[in-house]
Amino acid sequence: MTQKGRSENADADRQKPRRRSIRLLVLVAVGISLLSLVPTVSAHGGAESSALSQSHGLAIAGIGALGVGALVFLKRSKRISPRTALYGIAIGIGIAITGAILFEGLAPDPTYQAGSMPFPRSWYQPLAIGTGLLVVVASFITGLVRWTTRPRYMALGMLLGGWILYPYLLPGFSGYTNPIGYGIVLATPLLVGYILWNDVGTALSTILRDPVARRFGFSVGAMVSLFFMATTGYLSFFSEEGAPQETTVAVLNVLYQIVRWPTLEVLLPDVPFFIAISPGVVIVLGLLGVLVGLNAAAVAHSWRLDQQAGATQSTAGTATVVGACTCGCCGPLVSQVAVIAAGPTIAAPIYWIFVDSASPLSSIFLLGSIALFTGTLVYSIDSPTPVRQDASELSAGVTE
Repeated sequence: MTQKGRSENADADRQKPRRRSIRLLVLVAVGISLLSLVPTVSAHGGAESSALSQSHGLAIAGIGALGVGALVFLKRSKRISPRTALYGIAIGIGIAITGAILFEGLAPDPTYQAGSMPFPRSWYQPLAIGTGLLVVVASFITGLVRWTTRPRYMALGMLLGGWILYPYLLPGFSGYTNPIGYGIVLATPLLVGYILWNDVGTALSTILRDPVARRFGFSVGAMVSLFFMATTGYLSFFSEEGAPQETTVAVLNVLYQIVRWPTLEVLLPDVPFFIAISPGVVIVLGLLGVLVGLNAAAVAHSWRLDQQAGATQSTAGTATVVGACTCGCCGPLVSQVAVIAAGPTIAAPIYWIFVDSASPLSSIFLLGSIALFTGTLVYSIDSPTPVRQDASELSAGVTE
């Protein structure tokens, strides 16, 4: 073959990924355009009629989930490249999350009586104190026995246990504004960041130099963060019955997790659009989004290198699903599914467990997810078959 022929083939090979990227961008643009044509809806029992219903949201989520499953199958059977599969999976996850948000947002507000609680509120305190003490003691013992050279793991476990105990050690208003509470919240992302930087920082740096893995991780982390915000009520695209009918911008002192934060609330009823942002929301949901995104990037990088994903790496996908149940968001969402499947008798206990403001279970799930995401990321990268590759291998094997 002549030099000219080889050059033309190389140019053609370089243009193929660009054409695929253009097609994906066109699909995303078309999807956004179609969503913009959807009529404004009135959710949660509003009087206005809507062309959308909960079944539409469920169908959209199902389409997204099926698309993700199909792309995973096609990739494993070598019918499509890992790069194409990853971009398609990101779009499928976005569709599934959109459907889940529509499903929850179009649901009527549940009205459960206190008599439907699975157990009395008097159980909350011993449950929280017992769980918190168990986490602190188990972290201390495990750190002394198993992680003698990595005391940072013991410190993180004890910090998370202290987070669970804090509302009961300093109850009431005195705890909502105590510097100790703010210190616990602020120290959590700092300690997690230190663990990742110290244990897998070099590998993560290599992973994030892979452009496809970086984009996949960022997109998944951002979408999951938006999902958390939407299902916990801090972000909404639906009209709420009884909400103000004029544009409202206010700064309120709102309790989030264990302390109060200055919260900026913006309501645009004509759009409709509502968002509530505080330092606490940014710290907690930002940490979850970053951890989910880094796990996704690690899996994407492994796929790009055609490595066989072992049990430890596949755990990252499971962790993402578990993370969707944090921050109390799975309470209203799962209760709505239960209403459709078996009626409010089964839905009510699930709703109370995760949504009741006095319940410690939402915080336990939140903190468990942080530990799960962090542990999964460290263990999968630091396992006998790590995703770690040097810069020369990365440039030769997985660049665009």
